[in-house]
Amino acid sequence: MERIKRLLKEAGISDYIVNGYTERTAELFFVKKQLDTRRIKDVEKFKVTVYRTGEKDGAKLRAFTDVTVLEAQTDAEIIDAFRGAYFAAQFAMNPYYELPDPVIAPLIEAKGKLAEQAPEISAGEMAEALFSADHEKGAFVNSAEIFVIQKRVHVVSSAGTDVSWTEASVKGEYVVQAKEPEDVEMYRDFGGYTELNTAALTAHVKEALTFVKDRARAQRILKSGNYDVILSDENVMQTLWFYAERSEANMLYPGYSTWKVGDAVQGEAVGERIDLTLKVRQPYSDEGIPMKDLKLLENGVLRAVHGANRFCRYLGVEPTGSYRKFSCDNPGSMTFAAMKDRPCLWAVTFSGFEMDSFSGHFGGEIRLAYLIENGKATPVTGGSINGNIFEAQKDLAFSKERYSELSYDGPYAMLLKNIPVAGTDAE
Repeated sequence: MERIKRLLKEAGISDYIVNGYTERTAELFFVKKQLDTRRIKDVEKFKVTVYRTGEKDGAKLRAFTDVTVLEAQTDAEIIDAFRGAYFAAQFAMNPYYELPDPVIAPLIEAKGKLAEQAPEISAGEMAEALFSADHEKGAFVNSAEIFVIQKRVHVVSSAGTDVSWTEASVKGEYVVQAKEPEDVEMYRDFGGYTELNTAALTAHVKEALTFVKDRARAQRILKSGNYDVILSDENVMQTLWFYAERSEANMLYPGYSTWKVGDAVQGEAVGERIDLTLKVRQPYSDEGIPMKDLKLLENGVLRAVHGANRFCRYLGVEPTGSYRKFSCDNPGSMTFAAMKDRPCLWAVTFSGFEMDSFSGHFGGEIRLAYLIENGKATPVTGGSINGNIFEAQKDLAFSKERYSELSYDGPYAMLLKNIPVAGTDAE
């Protein structure tokens, strides 16, 4: 870090933010239950954001460019990279803004087993949890990858910021397979945990094995029409993240979103009113801004604007940093069983679920869903969901059951009314 600061000065650069990352990662790769590859990686790298000021027609301007620096590079190579970035920045000038206010604080260390024990041990424990569910008749785990990451982040800026913290997480992905009556595979990932949550991973895999068995016998009988649709786990998370994206400063300043604090952004809802909180995953943002939990929606009303330094400065609001996690605080008005006790379509997996923060459209091509009619759930595949959150938010309900991962904590399922579905008869 001191070397980078010295070389920035030698390159004639006075405004900067440096992010130093030191990572130790344990990686396990399995083919079925057989460990195929094991890796331990220690990586240190630095992202240097170089700022340049300018002027046009009497207006002060500012631009920035990012440079990745490795310790193995020579001083001359690093200085050349800095000067090249500084030169390039002049072609991307924007209205001027101040850098984040300076903060100096001691190292904040993450606590808990995942942060404190060797990552290769944690990876082994998570692998054991993953395969402990692999005893279903008619389905099995085809392959799996597990990553345990312990990271130290150090942020230094020319304005005087000097903060650092440690964090730990585990994430991964796996493929489940069933061979009868049709040979099918389903890809699943677990977005991650900040604790060694072995029970949650076992439950995740157990559910996936059930899903892939049903996918193998799913029928292409879905008819086009409007359905009450149930979304679950990560699809709920992706849908609700719409509200975080629409209220971010980089959406508000250019006018992509017209929301303002105090707006009833859920509209005239007859169902549950949405309560969301942006949650802290790290004590400071990558720009060195102190972060704290922030109430975003209360009873469907926008309570805060958030975002990185530049666009918050443009809007004249306090920079909050960029959030990567949120919670849906609704306790849920229905059990998941009660949600399914009606004619509806529970959409489980998609070829690629999309939530468009500009238009509000959500949906995707269905890989597995359950068509529930007359108390009977029939696995179906094919067709697609084509909803719009601006309409769907007027009448929705959340499950009492909860779902938690690295980026989300909230209801496991969400019921949306009268959603357009293109069935297999339209294909």
